[in-house]
Amino acid sequence: MSSAQPAGPTRPTTTAAADTATTTAADTATGGSATATGTAEVVPPARQRRHTLYFLDEIRSFAPVHLDTEVDMAAVLAHRAAARSDGTRYSLVSYVLLTAGRVLARHPEANAAIRGRLRPRVARYPSVAGKLVLDRRLDGRRVVLATVVPDLDRADLDTVQQQIDHHRGEDASARPEVAPLRRLHRLHPVLGLLAYRATVRPLRARAGRIGTFAVSSLGHAPVDGFHSVGGTTITLGVGRVVDRVVARDGRPAVAPVLRLNLTFDHRVVDGAEAAEVLGGIKQALEEFPVYLPPGATSSAGLTADGGTGGTEGGGATAATAGSTGPAATDDSAAADATGPAVTAR
Repeated sequence: MSSAQPAGPTRPTTTAAADTATTTAADTATGGSATATGTAEVVPPARQRRHTLYFLDEIRSFAPVHLDTEVDMAAVLAHRAAARSDGTRYSLVSYVLLTAGRVLARHPEANAAIRGRLRPRVARYPSVAGKLVLDRRLDGRRVVLATVVPDLDRADLDTVQQQIDHHRGEDASARPEVAPLRRLHRLHPVLGLLAYRATVRPLRARAGRIGTFAVSSLGHAPVDGFHSVGGTTITLGVGRVVDRVVARDGRPAVAPVLRLNLTFDHRVVDGAEAAEVLGGIKQALEEFPVYLPPGATSSAGLTADGGTGGTEGGGATAATAGSTGPAATDDSAAADATGPAVTAR
């Protein structure tokens, strides 16, 4: 004896023909085409951005932790206005690079880099080099590049600004510093990734190629703050300076305030030291130039792979060439240039 099963609700079926008819009808109604609205264009990433993909692959092992603070920039803006009246122009990021370099010289544990998982090694560098991330165009494509500003533990503001001015201008296509980057882009992606790793992984040479800390600024846009991983133990994110209400002597006042963000690699330092670095930079900016720590080389020697010594220059590889000046990287490749180099980021 058989029993009839109760019929459940029928589910409407969709066929390829129905899909096509629906898409065509919608396109007709909106004046579009099936190709424009229904089919995505799938292409490889732009060749000019390959170095960024290599960089992102390389930083996967980072253990980022994020801190932030607010900085009263009244002292910096007053110093900047006085300099401008004398015909000298300083960018705000120059102040950040300078103060961060001086503060990190007093925190050798943070002015360091790490490599390895099963047998990690830490390198502590005798001088401070800051990588500044740049928004530029290369062969018509908007890309991220960077330059390394060396010796920030003893450089002055004019020297830092000169380094930044060397890279002023939106289009980097004609600059000789990007030649090594172009060679990296021409490699097969697998070979390019290997060449990139060979460039940035050696601890002794890393400071000259990607810096010992990084600065990324979006202060030109309506961005208050952001966090970024720049491939270094310490990365500073710089937002815009805007007037905000602050408390001064127990009373409300309006002050130009910068939101300063710090990302640190927890494999190298802990939160307490990273907080001291951020607090030191905040104080140096708020009391500029009174509090600015005097330029001095850190007492820490470079320790890498069990040895000590000075930082080494980069040997030429498929992605790099011997540099006669600060390397230019986009977190990927050092450049052979007679001026500040451009690196892959």
